Amino acid sequence: MSQDIHSEKILILDFGSQYTQLIARRVREAHVYCELHAFDMDIQAIREFAPQGIILSGGPKSVYEAGAPAIAEELFELGVPVLGICYGMQLLSRHFGGEVVPAGKREFGHADLIAQGTPGSLFEGFFADGKSPVWMSHGDHVEKVPTGFEIVAATDNAPVCAIQNVERNLYGVQFHPEVNHTPRGELLLDTFVRKICGCSGQWTPGQIIEDAIARIREQVGDEEVILGLSGGVDSSVAAALIHRAIGDQLTCVFVDNGLLRLGEGDQVMATFGENLGVKVIRVDAEDRFLGKLAGETDPEKKRKIIGNLFVDIFEEESKHLENAKWLAQGTIYPDVIESAGAKTGKAQNIKSHHNVGGLPDYMTLKLLEPLREMFKDEVRAVGEELGLPHRMVWRHPFPGPGLGVRILGAVKKEYCDILRQADAIYIEELYSSGHYDKISQAFAVFLPVKSVGVMGDGRTYEYVVALRAVETKDFMTADWYPMPYADLARISSRIINEVKGINRVTYDISSKPPATIEWE
Repeated sequence: MSQDIHSEKILILDFGSQYTQLIARRVREAHVYCELHAFDMDIQAIREFAPQGIILSGGPKSVYEAGAPAIAEELFELGVPVLGICYGMQLLSRHFGGEVVPAGKREFGHADLIAQGTPGSLFEGFFADGKSPVWMSHGDHVEKVPTGFEIVAATDNAPVCAIQNVERNLYGVQFHPEVNHTPRGELLLDTFVRKICGCSGQWTPGQIIEDAIARIREQVGDEEVILGLSGGVDSSVAAALIHRAIGDQLTCVFVDNGLLRLGEGDQVMATFGENLGVKVIRVDAEDRFLGKLAGETDPEKKRKIIGNLFVDIFEEESKHLENAKWLAQGTIYPDVIESAGAKTGKAQNIKSHHNVGGLPDYMTLKLLEPLREMFKDEVRAVGEELGLPHRMVWRHPFPGPGLGVRILGAVKKEYCDILRQADAIYIEELYSSGHYDKISQAFAVFLPVKSVGVMGDGRTYEYVVALRAVETKDFMTADWYPMPYADLARISSRIINEVKGINRVTYDISSKPPATIEWE
C-alpha cells in the first residue's frame, strides 16, 4: 500500500442533527476521510482515532436543558482544531463561559450573515461585500461571547452567529454550512478541513481503489469469495473492485428472484460475464421467492423474507465452491450509519437494511464489505474509475428487495410482470426525453386496486400504477420532479396502451418529508 488514505481524518460528533450525514459528505468532497460517531464517543477512543480536526454537529436539544447531549471535558485538550455547527457552537460557547439563551425570535430558513470586524482565515472568501447568505435552523442563540473568542458575524436577528479563537483553532457557526441553501458553506468546510486542519486531500477515487485492493488481498489471501450480484450500483462496483483485486478467486451469484426490472438478468450476465470476464453463476429462484412471499402484505416482513432467502441461496451456492470462505456485500457508509443509529436509539429506523447487521449464526462465511466506508457518490466515482459502463454506474437506486416493495401488499407473478413492463416504458421515455439524468430516482409502483375504464367500446376493470420521480442531493429530503404535462401524457398513454392489465396511471407529487421516496 503506497499511501495510507486514512492517515488524515476528521471526526464528526453527532448530536442528532438531520444534516449530520451532509457534513460528512462535504468533508469527503474535500478529499479527506472522515467518520461520524455519536456525541458520547469515549475520549480514549477519540485519542486513538487521532483526528486532524473535530466537527460538532447540530442537534434538536437546548444546551441548557437537563440531560442535554454534552461533550467530554478533555476534548478541547487534544490540541486539534474544532468547529461547532449550530448546537455544536452553543456547546463550544457554554464550555468556555459563554451564555446560551432562548432567542426572542427563532430563525428557520434563509438569513443574511453580516461580517463583524476582520474574519479569520476560516472565513476567507466566505463574505462578499461583507455579507453571505446562509441557512438557519435554531431557537436558541449565544447571548454572551465565551472567554477568549471574538464575534465574526451576526444577523439582524442574532448578535452572535459566528465566533473564533484563532490562537486555539476553535470556531463556531450558528448557521448550517453543510446544506445547499448556504451557497458558500462548502467553501467554509473545505477551508476548515484543508487549511485549518492541514489535510492534503488523499481521499480520491484512484487512491481509494488502490487502498481497497490492498485490503481485500490482505483479508482474503488465497481463499475464494462469493458475492451476491444484484445489478445495482453498489453490488456491481463491489464486484468490479474485488475482481480487480483477486481475479478468479471471486465468483458472483446472480439470483434471478423474479423481482427484477425487465431484461435485467440478461444485462447483468452480459456486462460481467462477457465484457468484464467475471465468473457469474445465474440462479433461477423466482418460484422460491414468490412462494415465500405468497400472501404477505407487511412491507417490513417482505423485506426480511427476501433478505433471508438471499442469504440461504448464497449459502447453498457457496457449498459448491470448495474454498469459498467469504461473502461479499455492497454495504455502503449510510447503511452503516443508519443501522448503528437504529441500534443505539440515537436515530429512528425507517426501514431495515438488507446489507447490514452481520450474517446469521449458522453461516460459516466471513463478511467482506469493500464499500463500507463510501458514500453513494464515492461508489459511483470508483465505479467509473474501474471502467464500468456509465449508464450502469449512474442508474437510479433500486431497492434490495426489488419489485417486492414496489408492489403494495401481496406480491404475485402477475403483478411483477405488469409492473416490469410499465416501469421499462417509463424509464425508456425518461431517457429519450432527456429527463433521466436530471432526476435522482424514478420508478413505477403497482397498486393492488382496480378502477373502471373504457377501451374501445368496452368497459374495463383493471389495475393502477403510480409513477414516482424525485430530485434530491442527499436522499434525506427530496422534492417531486416537475415533469412536463406533455411527457406525462405520452408516458401514461404508452403504459395503458402497451401493458395489458393497466387502465389508469397516476403521478406522485409528494415530497420527503412527509412521504418517503419509496412507497414501502
